[in-house]
Amino acid sequence: MSVVDVSNVSAGLFITGAVFILLIFSLLSLGILKMFQQQSRAGWYSFAGAVVSSVVFGLVLNEWFV
Repeated sequence: MSVVDVSNVSAGLFITGAVFILLIFSLLSLGILKMFQQQSRAGWYSFAGAVVSSVVFGLVLNEWFV
């Protein structure tokens, strides 16, 4: 293993990544919770929201940071 230099990561990229990662994983966990609560429609909506958020995250990264 080696040391990774993260000093070149901009604040905007870090904040964007953190916000989208929190959004995506919270929607996934909410979807799993709703499935265990037998509320399948709300669970599928949460899973769909996570997928849409992932696609938007990819588009934002491609447009602003690449």
